[in-house]
Amino acid sequence: MKQDRIIQTPDSMSGSYLGPSFSDTHIHLLIRKTNAQCIKLDNNALYSKVASLLNDGMIVGWFQGRMEFGPRALGNRSILADPRNTCMQKKLNLEIKFRESFRPFAPSILEEDVSKYFDMNETSPYMLKVANISASQRLPLPKNYETLPYLEKLYINRSILQAITHVDFSARVQTVSQQTNPQYYSLLSAFKKLTGCSVLVNTSFNVRGEPIVCTPDDAYRCFMSTGMNYLVIGNWLFAKENQPLQNIKSVPDHWTD
Repeated sequence: MKQDRIIQTPDSMSGSYLGPSFSDTHIHLLIRKTNAQCIKLDNNALYSKVASLLNDGMIVGWFQGRMEFGPRALGNRSILADPRNTCMQKKLNLEIKFRESFRPFAPSILEEDVSKYFDMNETSPYMLKVANISASQRLPLPKNYETLPYLEKLYINRSILQAITHVDFSARVQTVSQQTNPQYYSLLSAFKKLTGCSVLVNTSFNVRGEPIVCTPDDAYRCFMSTGMNYLVIGNWLFAKENQPLQNIKSVPDHWTD
């Protein structure tokens, strides 16, 4: 029998945060085992500090709450960066993901601001929808842009959000709501308050050939094996420059082959 289709809002997956979470006890064990150096901040101080670090061009591993279920990092096992930084796409690919410099990255954006930056008026909580960068965010292009080879197009500044803008002006968008991920929403809000921009680069917390990190130990190992500047696990902030030298891991061959 034909029935009307009913779309639940919000959807019953509740953001797909269905994996394991880890308490401060697990973080304390990691700190004791590795002699890692870190500080603990309350929520407001943490969001403000990380927003400032991102604005300064730092790359931050962001580990919060329950792990995402599925193929996308949605703000709980993510590597974050400033999309306005014109060098960030190349830097993330070469120094963090250990892969080709042209690989694209996706944006996370406050749900209510999506139409300001992208040609869409709907939510995309699972980073599955593609939209074009809005005209207001685009920069003037050379007259011969469309006829240029791909790699030449790649390094022409195309938009204010250069690090997440594909050469055809598209992006795979994740909208973030306060209801499904209050911590990530608060960080994006802090970044917006500081910079006026409510978008961050969001890529999965892993390197090529490895699964997304699950545990605090996984996160610290990945952090110490890449060019990430800072790591956040819960309310604990780790600076790379303060970590014991013996914890720095060499890059496995299969990450750079």
